[in-house]
Amino acid sequence: MFSHFVLPRCIFRSCTPRVWQHTRGRCGPSTDMDHVRALLQLFVDRHFISSGHTNVELFKRGTICSYGPLGTELRENVLHQWWRSMTGSKNQVFGINTPSISSVSQDAAAGQCGHLRVVEPDDVQNVLEETEPMKEQLARNVQMFLQRAPSLRTSLIQGSLEQFVPIFESVNRKIPFGIAETGSCFQPSKDDNGCRSHPGISCVVLLPSNLLTMVGPLGSTEAQVVEKDFSISDVPQDELEGASSRGVKIFYKFPWGQEPVEVLWSRGDSELLQFHKRVRSKLQSRDGRKSIPHVVSITGNINRGLLAFLANSLQLHNREDTKQKLQQRKVLKLHPLLAPIKVALGIGRGATMELRQVCEGLLQELKEAKISAWPGYLETSQTPMEQLNSKYDEMGVLFTAVVSENTLESGLLHLRSRDTTIKETMHVSELNNFLCRYISAADNL
Repeated sequence: MFSHFVLPRCIFRSCTPRVWQHTRGRCGPSTDMDHVRALLQLFVDRHFISSGHTNVELFKRGTICSYGPLGTELRENVLHQWWRSMTGSKNQVFGINTPSISSVSQDAAAGQCGHLRVVEPDDVQNVLEETEPMKEQLARNVQMFLQRAPSLRTSLIQGSLEQFVPIFESVNRKIPFGIAETGSCFQPSKDDNGCRSHPGISCVVLLPSNLLTMVGPLGSTEAQVVEKDFSISDVPQDELEGASSRGVKIFYKFPWGQEPVEVLWSRGDSELLQFHKRVRSKLQSRDGRKSIPHVVSITGNINRGLLAFLANSLQLHNREDTKQKLQQRKVLKLHPLLAPIKVALGIGRGATMELRQVCEGLLQELKEAKISAWPGYLETSQTPMEQLNSKYDEMGVLFTAVVSENTLESGLLHLRSRDTTIKETMHVSELNNFLCRYISAADNL
């Protein structure tokens, strides 16, 4: 049961392993910085992230950045699949939502100094005005003021520790069980003296101490390939979270180098005991030995996970255009469950006003079925369909439906597949059901 919780639950495989397998890369990583810049520029051009050098760098680092409409939808899809996989598993995993600001009492209970604090400028001014003009007194007053100020969390483990006791009681003190949460963590940046917010996900698994041996010797793990472009290594000694913790980092090989996307921690029982030291009796499981559960946590970075999905899904194909010139076709082959746009609606030859009305009817029908559609029929410029198909391929759109004068006469439209480029004829009334069946089937692959 333990291995089911931990090893398969990487951010990329938490959507079930089939999603990762479907998107495995055919575009090999390259150290060429021109390729890196082209890759990131594509994500800007196709509305995954907002433009601007600073924003692109933030996205590349895995910190909070500005997303475009497609990036926002992709991020929500990744989070949804992760959450569904966690809380919908056959094991007991409970979702929680805790604030990113911790109170002073919580910091003290957890034995943390809370080095990132939230203060109001007016409060700081009041402290300075009330202080005597002595350097030592000023330092003491400022230190006391900062200690009383609420702190920004640097890890999602805090919320799980807070809510452990009531959840433990709700399962009649039976273990194992898990606690899942998503949210932002604030950590000092190594590149500057500021503070970066990292959007994270976390699943904390509570285990009886005698099951912890099933983890294996984390202290002697050598780097090895977990999946294509993945590797693991031990967390360095200076990065361990507490004297009793051990961990392994899971890396993804981006075009510019390896970056950590998830960390698996074996935390022991010390944090639970420290946080709930006044109610130790409520930590004891009902297994006949009154043992204290041990904690295993899995944390991941949503931004880095999303970027890895994008980089790994991009495929390059050579093709000849209508003038017999060799061109490179870029296709973002995101899994159907993750693709931000399922279908683009376009118009061909015919009465433009009537064809737009048909597309608007289809768009409304797809919205009611919760199928995301791109209103390509609103394009004002006369763009060749071949160029539109290239654009939609780079956006990761699964299908392109084109209505024409023939649609007005017979109700038939042309449907093009992103993955095969094959065009087929379909009645307009069948489009909705076809897409629903396709997405449903992809979920069961």
